[in-house]
Amino acid sequence: MSNIVLAFSLTLLAGLATGLGALIAFFTERTNKKFLSAALGFSAGVMIYVSLIEIFFKAKDALTAAVGDTKGYWLTVIGFFGGMLFIALIDKFIPTKTNPHEVKTVEDVHQAEREHRDSEEAKLMKVGIFTALAIGIHNFPEGIATFMSAIHDPSVGIAIAIAIAIHNIPEGIAVAIPIFYATGKRMKAFKLSFTSGLAEPIGALVAYLILMPFLNDILFGIIFSAVAGIMVFISLDELLPAAKKYDETHSSIYGVVAGMIVMAVSLILLS
Repeated sequence: MSNIVLAFSLTLLAGLATGLGALIAFFTERTNKKFLSAALGFSAGVMIYVSLIEIFFKAKDALTAAVGDTKGYWLTVIGFFGGMLFIALIDKFIPTKTNPHEVKTVEDVHQAEREHRDSEEAKLMKVGIFTALAIGIHNFPEGIATFMSAIHDPSVGIAIAIAIAIHNIPEGIAVAIPIFYATGKRMKAFKLSFTSGLAEPIGALVAYLILMPFLNDILFGIIFSAVAGIMVFISLDELLPAAKKYDETHSSIYGVVAGMIVMAVSLILLS
């Protein structure tokens, strides 16, 4: 029960980081690009390392114990790439203009504040709403991944939650900017950005109500291998490109290495 409470808390905190992104956009004058690049790289490093070194092999161990070495290994690989395919399909059906992978900065908000709003208001409002919906769709499987990881291993769940929270911050900015541009209202933009992150704990609730009652070694192994695939795909498709866009020196790759080192050391200490 304590693991379940922790898992729900982690998914809630990770999801609400989108609201933090909106606050950063509204109450800071400039984006610290070097820090943000390193932070996004750090998040990618954590996700890649924990997925390929920890989650994948825990899934493999569970599946090989349940169905044998060869079949278990095949199921692990299928689950891993199935997770990648799942999140790739979500990306494919989201219009490019509203895809949350588009990088936004604090300066964009202040530019919006200075520029005249005219007949573009309705169009921008629509973009903001669809961006919030797109982020919600992305956050849903992330909530399942965080919840299932925390249930099985709280230390891994905490690491994933922190990494997802970091990458949710610029997504919150991406929602807030067009809404604020269209309405001129910070609170409305914040509320929508905040709400888009709630898909994370909703994903956790779905995992608890639908997946948990049927959880056995085989289902756990397939879900966990899919979680590894989802995390690696998000890192390669979203976090690393975003980190490079913000990058001014080599901050992003230093962040990746630092994230891997921190994750490696924490796994050793908690083993």
